[in-house]
Amino acid sequence: MYIVLIAWLYVAFMMAIAEATSPVGSVLGAFFTFVLYGLLPMAIVGYVMGAPARRKARQAAEQRAFEQSSSAPNTSSEASGDTIAPVRKEP
Repeated sequence: MYIVLIAWLYVAFMMAIAEATSPVGSVLGAFFTFVLYGLLPMAIVGYVMGAPARRKARQAAEQRAFEQSSSAPNTSSEASGDTIAPVRKEP
């Protein structure tokens, strides 16, 4: 995954260098070329491609938190359950 991101950023960087050194180009144009052709699209692609890894990490953290909370005694100062009984209809 990272090789594609790095390769595309390299291509965008070379495009920006070519535009900056061109007689009709400018440094501002090179900057926007690099940002709009390189950084922005690759940030989006990296975010989308990293979603499964983030989901796995979140699930693992939730599992660890659940295992710690179920095995450890209640040491907090809050009540462990609801203090108000649910309202029920009388038969």
